[in-house]
Amino acid sequence: MQAALRMIDANLNRAREGLRTVEDVARFGWNDGRIVEEAKALRHALQAAIASIPAADLAAARDVVGDVGTTVEGEAEYRREDISAVAQAAVGRLSEALRVIEEAAKSLGDGALARAVEAIRYRSYTLAADVTLRASRAKARQFALCLLLTRALCRRDVLEVAYAAVQGGVDLIQVREKEMEAGALVAHVRAVRAAIGAGTTLVVNDRVDVALAAEADGVHLGTTDLPIAAARRIAGPRFLIGASTHSLDEARAAVAAGADLCGVGAMYASALKPGLAPSGEAYLRAFVAEFPGVPHLAIGGIAPGRVEALARAGCRGIAVSSAICGAEDPAAVARSLRVELRAGQRDDAAASGGEGGRGCEGCVRHCGTSCKAAAANPATSPAIASGCAAQASRPCGGGGCA
Repeated sequence: MQAALRMIDANLNRAREGLRTVEDVARFGWNDGRIVEEAKALRHALQAAIASIPAADLAAARDVVGDVGTTVEGEAEYRREDISAVAQAAVGRLSEALRVIEEAAKSLGDGALARAVEAIRYRSYTLAADVTLRASRAKARQFALCLLLTRALCRRDVLEVAYAAVQGGVDLIQVREKEMEAGALVAHVRAVRAAIGAGTTLVVNDRVDVALAAEADGVHLGTTDLPIAAARRIAGPRFLIGASTHSLDEARAAVAAGADLCGVGAMYASALKPGLAPSGEAYLRAFVAEFPGVPHLAIGGIAPGRVEALARAGCRGIAVSSAICGAEDPAAVARSLRVELRAGQRDDAAASGGEGGRGCEGCVRHCGTSCKAAAANPATSPAIASGCAAQASRPCGGGGCA
């Protein structure tokens, strides 16, 4: 009996710690309220289940000094890649601890406790899947310049435009052809891939089926398209899913559903969506404040001369269409947009209290190298340091720090 109580006590602590770790990563690192609620609900359920064993009995069975397991260390015991890896390790320990509690309860003849913990263990598997999927999104890339490629807007051949845009600094192309039939669209996406090469991320607007058939990297979904969760079930965890958002409520829903990046707009009146009222910089600022670790693209009416102001508002990436598609020299326009973005980000960095160089707090928004230094710096404010830790694992999406 004493051994069973020791096992229950040790693994109860392990399970509680695992749940609290997941809860805090989701709360402070991911801003994911749904996972916070799941972890908290499981903590409370476990506490209620274990109430059948008096706390004094568990405390009396505890023997930390005599526990031979406290000196056994795994090779990677004190290494974690990032906070997402912390959450994944914690949720992995959770199911193991619950199984030990369940089996130990059986040896005590407490079938009610064993059944209650078994039910919690099954719920923990769902939490583990959610954490794994959310961790993969935490590593999602922050793009700097996305081109919404539409044939009707192109002054030159569409494939020439795509190639030139990439040469100018476009790192994401979204093929946007609303009226093209599925078969023709698959062929078109493949032609774009051949034109731009494998080094540039390629997604398809609206059509998950076309994106998969054409072997694109992902899809961008509007608010009335296939639900994000359904697209994720079809396409899998490594498929890039972007989502259009026009308000914080839509952004919260998209992030909760598993979007890898959010279109934030419209910033200005747009020829692509003339009926959409601009939400402007106010929505951009609100999005960045609430979702500092979620990749985003400001969108809608963005053209040279407008980008610096958006970057100063916290923007790390932009999406454009007519400005590049309709240009005589798409590469030159793309380069100018990247220059404006970097200039505005440097101004934002300086306003955030940094010096505009590597390691400053402001650069966390667009350079993973700086993030590592800022996260490790004791002088970095705790609020910014948490963002640094999340951003540090991502590739640089802002062209680097000056």
